[in-house]
Amino acid sequence: MEPVVGATPRVVKSEQEWRAHLSAKEFAVLRQAGTEPAWTGEYTDTKTVGVYQCRACGAELFRSDTKFESHCGWPSFFSPLAGESIVLREDRAHGMVRTEVLCASCHSHLGHVFEGEGYPTPTDQRFCINSVSLTLVPDA
Repeated sequence: MEPVVGATPRVVKSEQEWRAHLSAKEFAVLRQAGTEPAWTGEYTDTKTVGVYQCRACGAELFRSDTKFESHCGWPSFFSPLAGESIVLREDRAHGMVRTEVLCASCHSHLGHVFEGEGYPTPTDQRFCINSVSLTLVPDA
């Protein structure tokens, strides 16, 4: 998978506006590329059918039918929604080389994507996403 950086985000706010819109924990993860502790997120084990949206801007990112149990401590998806819902970029933080997953709409940090881990999914990818980066909208 080649990391791709998207165009200018459609939703642009100042740091002050993001801080006013998000809780301190949300801001730390979404705007400062933090990570919530494993097994603490509200969606880690959720089975509710619906769409996961970006908590910062409301853009639709993942469907529940692509969520799977990876037992890694964070919600895992094997594919984002079709279209341009996410952008990927190389992340060399913490002495590692990973692929960061960002919301295409506002460029908020969602998590990372890994591949080749051997999960029995159609894509052999694991989008490891912070619960605090998401809002689940259940199907009616």
